[in-house]
Amino acid sequence: MLAIGIKYHLESFTTKENCADSLGTGNVPVFATIMMIGLMEKTCVESVLPYLEPGQDTVGTHVNVSHAKATPIGMKLCCDSELIEIDRRRLVFHVAAYDERGLIGEGTHERFIIDKKRFVEKTYSQTQ
Repeated sequence: MLAIGIKYHLESFTTKENCADSLGTGNVPVFATIMMIGLMEKTCVESVLPYLEPGQDTVGTHVNVSHAKATPIGMKLCCDSELIEIDRRRLVFHVAAYDERGLIGEGTHERFIIDKKRFVEKTYSQTQ
């Protein structure tokens, strides 16, 4: 059952492929902000998957994070999430990302619980 306080931890590494200069989001070989946000989202997604009903999933709707420190290639990364608010289908998480030297970014991330089949059908029916 979904409940405030669900926590999750995910680990990764900085590689050339997830750096700003490789992604075109900057010109330096450091962990890209968009990849940090992706790691935060993935941490939140995985944290609640075991608590969803069959056919349900979540979609991201809002991100409010800071990226305060650069991380070089080869450094280990981790992200922690905690579910801090539930309002019907709306879920709000506190997220924090770290490298081997400490905190690199933190903030909040909002997701909505959806019926996956209905969501995809509605999305693609609007393109015709």
